[in-house]
Amino acid sequence: MNFQGYNVPDDLRYTKEHEWSKPKGQDAVVGVTDYAAKTLNDVVYVTLPKVGDKVTQFKSMGTVESIKAVSELYSPVTGTVTRVNDKLGSQPELVNKSPYTEGWLLEVRPSNLAADSKNLLDAKAYSALLGSLIEKT
Repeated sequence: MNFQGYNVPDDLRYTKEHEWSKPKGQDAVVGVTDYAAKTLNDVVYVTLPKVGDKVTQFKSMGTVESIKAVSELYSPVTGTVTRVNDKLGSQPELVNKSPYTEGWLLEVRPSNLAADSKNLLDAKAYSALLGSLIEKT
């Protein structure tokens, strides 16, 4: 789905803070949305939890630093980090260039993905949220 120039894939679940989650086997891949990537502009540094760390749904799990600001990253799911996108250490701009593929942040083994998913927005609801944010600007 494309909403006012922002890519909003139908197969993802979204937070109101502009992170996304997608099931992948037993894990969930996590990243920031196209809207967040474009709003952040030039990402220069990403701080993420380490493999084995616990993350909690809607709680801070790291930061993304752009030339404009440092922003908190919030986990869309509760669980244990199983993989981190190591490319972001040397290529943080992947978050801007490809937030849904090469610029993903981490993978989490959710404690209860079905329950967490109920608290997330589908593409239609996330697009409505974007619409309300864009109207305010």
